[in-house]
Amino acid sequence: MTNNIAEQVARYGYVNEAVAANIDLVAEINRLRKEKNAVILAHYYVDADIQDIADYIGDSLGLSQQAAATQADMIVFCGVHFMGETAKVLSPNKKVVIPDLNAGCSLADSAPADKFAEFKAQYPDHMVISYINCSAEIKALTDIVCTSSNALQIVNSLPPDQKIIFAPDANLGRYVSKKTGRDMVLWDGACIVHIDISREKLQKLQEENPEALLIAHPECKEDVLLQADFVSSTTGLLKFVQESPNDTFIVATEAGILHKMKQAVPHKRLIPAPATENNTCACSECPYMKMNTLEKVYKALLYEQPEIIVPENTRKKAYESVARMLELSKGI
Repeated sequence: MTNNIAEQVARYGYVNEAVAANIDLVAEINRLRKEKNAVILAHYYVDADIQDIADYIGDSLGLSQQAAATQADMIVFCGVHFMGETAKVLSPNKKVVIPDLNAGCSLADSAPADKFAEFKAQYPDHMVISYINCSAEIKALTDIVCTSSNALQIVNSLPPDQKIIFAPDANLGRYVSKKTGRDMVLWDGACIVHIDISREKLQKLQEENPEALLIAHPECKEDVLLQADFVSSTTGLLKFVQESPNDTFIVATEAGILHKMKQAVPHKRLIPAPATENNTCACSECPYMKMNTLEKVYKALLYEQPEIIVPENTRKKAYESVARMLELSKGI
């Protein structure tokens, strides 16, 4: 069976074993996580049914902090591949599994390690700050990792004359540069979900809902951010809708965050920002995040596959940049 499971993961990227039709997935997940002393971490962008059974739901900063602090023997990371890698970087002695190895990230893919190393070599006097949405190999080439929650604080913590390369998200980099007044060298990467938010459709939506506040993630294109009433990380957007006296919001980020928002403010109206592409939800969804399913979470727990492995040499270098971020982020 072990060889068969490994073959399935190698072939499909996940365990493709059949599950009995009458199985209670939630009950079995709860049983297995207790038996195996496992913790389930989930990003705000995964499906609601996974968020509802997770031990912790959060953005990249919160999830990293949880991965570093957990006493569990196994981490089941429901998000995308780089998040599982980050958990392994922080907790090398714990088994880290993800529901589907195919759950990648367009932003992380936009920065191949070999190309980035060549790019970095052109600026030998620059410090590298990399957005956490990147591979372990990029983190190993980085001085300090950041998230959208702490990017401004981390850039502002450096001496004013320190030259900076910011990677891989150019939209976040431009936003941080504008807010801090720092002239940074930007790697030209982007998130397909956030850049697909349609400014034209968004403008029409705003005209139809003049009472709505537009709130946006800084991975969005600049023309969207310029129109936004509030820009922040997913956690920051969630907090804003809870604390704002306004009762209608257009939310320009991945639609998965709406689940937690609706739970937090059921009396408020939340409108997902429309994507350029026509789809059934009329919103922006990450196809990689949606590869996480309750059935795959169950099988990841049961078979302890697919497992995230990070070569130790890469892990040690990546750890330094992530640990520096966590140190600078105390209190956030």
